[in-house]
Amino acid sequence: MSNFNLKKPYRHFLDLATLTRGEARDIIDKARALKIIATETGHGKGFIHPDRPLADKSLAMIFEKPSTRTRVSFEMSIHQLGGKAIVLQGNDMQLGRGETVADTAHVLSGFVDAVMLRADSHDSLLDMAAHATVPVINALTDYSHPCQIMADVLTFEEYRGPITGKKIAWSGDGNNVAVSWIHAAVLFDCELTLACPKEFCPPTQVMEWAANNGGKVTLTHDPAQAVEGADCIITDTWISMGDSDIDARIAILAPYQVNRKLMDLSNRDSLFMHCLPAHRGEEVTGEVIDGPRSVIWDEAENRLHAQKSILIWCFGK
Repeated sequence: MSNFNLKKPYRHFLDLATLTRGEARDIIDKARALKIIATETGHGKGFIHPDRPLADKSLAMIFEKPSTRTRVSFEMSIHQLGGKAIVLQGNDMQLGRGETVADTAHVLSGFVDAVMLRADSHDSLLDMAAHATVPVINALTDYSHPCQIMADVLTFEEYRGPITGKKIAWSGDGNNVAVSWIHAAVLFDCELTLACPKEFCPPTQVMEWAANNGGKVTLTHDPAQAVEGADCIITDTWISMGDSDIDARIAILAPYQVNRKLMDLSNRDSLFMHCLPAHRGEEVTGEVIDGPRSVIWDEAENRLHAQKSILIWCFGK
């Protein structure tokens, strides 16, 4: 996969695999600092960064998929940094009527300072980045979800300190969120064990990329093995937008549910994370997601702070 982090006055944020370890760490550390500034001002939801680092910058937010956390957190992120957002639904654009991604990229580059894309296809994201002359940000594709994982790492470190050397466990579908966690395991040098059924394993090329880059990433079909000694257990919904084989997926993934029995096999102080939306009684029980080890609300809020840092990084600030 191409690295679009070229020598330009801006940087694309397409995948964690395109970052260096230093860049990934800098984004997390900046996010923590931005959160402290926002918290200490006492202005609550009306916070505006005193330096307005992205004053007069505009962000086009394109959604080909529905969104709650991504839309609100990105819109508030650019606002709090002094800029403004323009929300575009894919079906309301000429993009939804056959205009090419390349043409859309050229046009938007003349109107706005950055483009955030929540896309059905990862190829559309790469096409947008190849033709845009402004930063392009991956806000979720069918392949990866890097913004979410930056918020997850920030949340873990708030509770448990540096993630380096810690053990993270994944139980469930080896989906786009799992892919970005594989990337993160390499960048942040943590141990990641994924428990996935053979029908829904992460892409082979991602596992090979991790192995070739020194990642401590293991794949198993046994959830109990995955969570043994884990400092954090993560899962995601079993049914993604566009899935049609719902009953079959639920039947295959049922043994991978995160419940109290599974949590008890991990470390006593292990955390539970979920990127949301969640389906209680499917991938996780209510007892776990609403229990004392769950940090899902801080995880969701940290999308705001992580994305502010990502935006600043994209503009080279």
